[in-house]
Amino acid sequence: MTSSRARALVGVAAIAAAVLLFIVLSGGDDDSPAPTTTAVSGNADGEGGGEPSRPTVPTIVVKDGEPVGGVQDLTFTSGDDIRFDVKSDTAAEVHLHGYDVMEDVEAGGEVSFDVPADIEGVFEVELEETATQIAEITVEP
Repeated sequence: MTSSRARALVGVAAIAAAVLLFIVLSGGDDDSPAPTTTAVSGNADGEGGGEPSRPTVPTIVVKDGEPVGGVQDLTFTSGDDIRFDVKSDTAAEVHLHGYDVMEDVEAGGEVSFDVPADIEGVFEVELEETATQIAEITVEP
């Protein structure tokens, strides 16, 4: 192993240790949603580059007009963003009540919601035409 490659590996290990230490020391309370992570592909030689991946967001799957696994409970903090996706095997209008945001999803398609969480409370997400609730959104202070 060359000394430059060894230095690169040591550098990567040091960065990984620093990130792990930051995560452990940052703590957090048990009531908050799990943190999202961003990953970048590449290797110790700096090859492979890559763009950061999209942070993980909840996905509500709708099959035959019903939410798979039942109505999803999603909690967000006021001031953050309400982010979730809906995948459906049938075409529908998805309505986030209270925020009055509607998105059309095509059969076999997916739609994304990204709305500032600026109204606190509990809100329904439903398939508008059938009034089928697929999620309950809670925005906490």
